[in-house]
Amino acid sequence: MIVCITEKPSVAMSIAKVLGANQRHDGYMEGNGYQVTWALGHLCELYAPGDYTDEWKHWKMDTLPMVPQDFKIKLIDDKGVKAQFQVVKKLFSKASTIINCGDAGQEGELIQRWIQQKTGVVRCPVQRLWVSSLTDEALREGFNHLRPQSDFDNLYLAGFTRAQADWLLGMNATRLYTIKYGGYGVILSIGRVQTPTLAMIVERTKAIKNFEPKPYWTLSTVYRGVNFTAVDGRFDIEQAANDQLARISSQPFVIKDVQMKNGKEASPQLYDLTALQVDCNKRYGYSADKTLKTLQRLYEKKLTTYPRVDTRFLSDDIYAKCPGILTSLTGYSEFTRPLQGKPLTKSSRVFNTAKVTDHHAIIPTGQKPDALNTDEQHVFDLICRRFIAVFLPDCLFSTTTVLASCGDIQFKTTGKVIIEQGWRRVYGNDNEGKDKEVVLPTFLVGDCGAHTPKVEQKTTTPPKPYTDATLLQAMETAGKTVEDETLREVMKENGIGRPSSRACIIEKLIKAGYIVRNGKNLEATIEGIEVIDLIQEPLLKSCETTGRWEKALRDIERGAYSMAMFIADLVRQLRALITRVKSAPSAILHATKPPTYHSPSRKSASRASNSKPYRRKR
Repeated sequence: MIVCITEKPSVAMSIAKVLGANQRHDGYMEGNGYQVTWALGHLCELYAPGDYTDEWKHWKMDTLPMVPQDFKIKLIDDKGVKAQFQVVKKLFSKASTIINCGDAGQEGELIQRWIQQKTGVVRCPVQRLWVSSLTDEALREGFNHLRPQSDFDNLYLAGFTRAQADWLLGMNATRLYTIKYGGYGVILSIGRVQTPTLAMIVERTKAIKNFEPKPYWTLSTVYRGVNFTAVDGRFDIEQAANDQLARISSQPFVIKDVQMKNGKEASPQLYDLTALQVDCNKRYGYSADKTLKTLQRLYEKKLTTYPRVDTRFLSDDIYAKCPGILTSLTGYSEFTRPLQGKPLTKSSRVFNTAKVTDHHAIIPTGQKPDALNTDEQHVFDLICRRFIAVFLPDCLFSTTTVLASCGDIQFKTTGKVIIEQGWRRVYGNDNEGKDKEVVLPTFLVGDCGAHTPKVEQKTTTPPKPYTDATLLQAMETAGKTVEDETLREVMKENGIGRPSSRACIIEKLIKAGYIVRNGKNLEATIEGIEVIDLIQEPLLKSCETTGRWEKALRDIERGAYSMAMFIADLVRQLRALITRVKSAPSAILHATKPPTYHSPSRKSASRASNSKPYRRKR
């Protein structure tokens, strides 16, 4: 019997239907020579510290660092999990072939390998199903092109390395800082990704809080109904601005130069998970977590492709499928009609196999939507419009720059006229968030006339708080502000966390009481600020350090770096960190409210350690 195992029951149902396994049993489907079973997400997890040795059950400084000689896994302590695991183990023990149908990514591979290891009964060949959507066509194609599971060994190693690194840093640093600075029941939750993310939010919150607004004055003038701004027209002293105003009030305004330049603007690239989360936050105020959960539902409804992706490109083999997908988008026929009956443009901004790793960009599958709720409609609509836009012509525009003078003071204004909307038609008046057109009258060099100058007082503004959108972008670029999407694509190698984990990190920080969501804004709490103030170690809160780790983990996935080298280097840095913190002066943590949630590492530790954390007496 061939046994297929998926990550979720809903996916198992889709696969069972395609394979003809229609007989329902307790924990699996059967038929046509197949048995299709499932996990419940994770069935296994890493040992907690207390599972290795009694010494690690107690939160004491002299037990740090805790470094297991070999990391071990155990079943999650849940009645339903244990029951389903026994079903899987029994099926595996009699299987002639096992097909790993886990989610086609690093986390999915880790889940499946741990289940196989924990059963201890796998003696038959194991193959891997690798698909980017759950449509019947994609599943049939996937089963016709199964690969040996061993082809994905590096993917598993990268996931296992990530899990070990998170355990080592999370378990040790959480205990280290809690013992040193916690007390009064306060547990300081520290994580490899969450702490540098918190550090960014704390830095921004402080910058806003400590910002001192300062007045300044600008000089401009209105000529023929158009506002011209002085090139050097910003003044820190009001009298200086008024002096300039007095100098030009009675002098004529003269047009010196008119420059017209035609340009074109390509459509935005297809969505990866982060880009979609950013847009959903900007347009609808959705949190990153809400967008991911909505997208997961669309994937399981077979309407969109695999959600947890970090590329904005399609592989070349998808090109032939695109005309059919466009034709299926019946609600968008006014935009797709011009594309029908002619070859689609094959742009390198869309199709680039070399830049596709586990999966291609998020696109519609071509299935007809049915009974979508409002959130699903919004997310699906964005994906469809973006998919259509990349095949439409560039937006053509003309930019006019007018230079003028009044006495010896130079003025400037610019205007933009859309000549051909191209891809912008898909977004209507929204125009994908672009600046609205500013149409200028005809100006000729030498034009001269009266004008109305003015001085306006303005005030400097503080940095804007992070939102889910801007924080996700900062995590993607390791804290650096990068507007250009092409450059952001290059910097993903050193981003903080994986696209699939970033939403979870934000929610963890909120549940820990370290940040709050105020409307769309994310702001650090007193507790969060105090935690970051205590941590002086770049190993824990540096975006660059965490970004380098992410690059190394990707290299492990590609087979270009060793798991053993990564862990050995991390342990070396961890030992040095513990030595420094142990010898550092103690400080009083003023925050007294314990977090309502602890990181997975702390949660696992508290569940298994059978002891309370050490609390330093005052």
